[in-house]
Amino acid sequence: MKQQSTKSIAEPFSPYQILVIALLTLLQFTIVLDFMVLAPLGDFLMKSLSMTPKGFGLVVSSYAFSAGLSGILAAGFADKFDRKKILLFFYTGFIVGTLFCALATTYEMLLVARIITGLFGGVIGAISMTIITDIFEVHQRGRVMGFVQMAFAASQVLGIPIGLYLANVWGWHSAFLMIVILAVLIGLVILFKVKPIDKHLALQSDKSPFLHLWHAVTNRSYQTGFIATAFMSVGGFMLMPFGSAYLINNINITQEELPLVFMFTGIASIVIMPLVGKLSDRYDKFMVFAGGSILAIIMIVIYTNLSPVPLWQVVVVNMILFMGIMSRMIPATTLTMSVPDIKDRGAFMSVNASLQQMAGGIAALCAGLIVTQETKSSPLRHYDTLGVVVSILIIVCIFLVYRVSVMVNQKDKRSA
Repeated sequence: MKQQSTKSIAEPFSPYQILVIALLTLLQFTIVLDFMVLAPLGDFLMKSLSMTPKGFGLVVSSYAFSAGLSGILAAGFADKFDRKKILLFFYTGFIVGTLFCALATTYEMLLVARIITGLFGGVIGAISMTIITDIFEVHQRGRVMGFVQMAFAASQVLGIPIGLYLANVWGWHSAFLMIVILAVLIGLVILFKVKPIDKHLALQSDKSPFLHLWHAVTNRSYQTGFIATAFMSVGGFMLMPFGSAYLINNINITQEELPLVFMFTGIASIVIMPLVGKLSDRYDKFMVFAGGSILAIIMIVIYTNLSPVPLWQVVVVNMILFMGIMSRMIPATTLTMSVPDIKDRGAFMSVNASLQQMAGGIAALCAGLIVTQETKSSPLRHYDTLGVVVSILIIVCIFLVYRVSVMVNQKDKRSA
């Protein structure tokens, strides 16, 4: 793999950069936890609010669809304001939406609250990626993404168990209140400690937000990044919805053992992600991505064809599978972040985040058309077929990310 200069590799983060990394990681933790904690709380919610499974499914999907819509609506305005101000605006909306979730007493109230939370929360990830691109040099971004992506793992290891414990002791509302309290503290630190991020404002040429959005969407280079992101999301989200059902009904993992699988996978990913981030900064990002993709394909084929095996083997397979997935996500995201010009970064990231949400929803729908189950307790059928489909999508994604890599390298040479 092509190695970068030792000087760029060894360059340490400044104290201010460390503060920004910590805040963005904690902020991402609250966003991910708010989304992920809903599924474990499903039994509490359906019983206390008299929800049907169909109604609960609508509550879950309403967040994704409203998040996808808000990304498109916000894209034209994303580069018109100081990044710090727009982050605080949407994070405040997210906090209010999550507070409404905590205060909801009926199904209808919770549904509206989840739509509000999605409208604001769905854009925050894109704004965070834009801030990382503005503040950190290209040879630092892999390490930054490695830390920020740890929020996903931390929510599995810490957030969900704590949320479920609070729900058992004080009711499901307390899980959302916990997120609100943490988010308010993070928001206050951002307000008082983060400097304005507004260099892009001097470079704006489009007066109309809608014209700005149109220019971002119709840019051929940006379209390549959008398509690559969509395929990344489709491949990842196809396996996820049926993961728990597959482990319980096909591999005979018990409900009590299931948290252990997620916990150990989360712990492993906390260790793996910073390492992948360092590799992405030290070596060619596409080569790291391609290596992770090959590992992911091998592990997906093994995972989707498992027969009942001991718990420790399931944990090991999940850990290695997640290693492959993370080795794809971090370098690919870092490459994609380098595609837009500084004046278009906010619009690009917003559209990209919307496509990610929508592609994930489509992926889950397609997976539901492939996988079947005769009864609630019978094994899933055609899960191995799903593994083949995901593997093919990963191969297509390798080609698309290669195109993004070539484009980014050419851009770097022109700016050098």
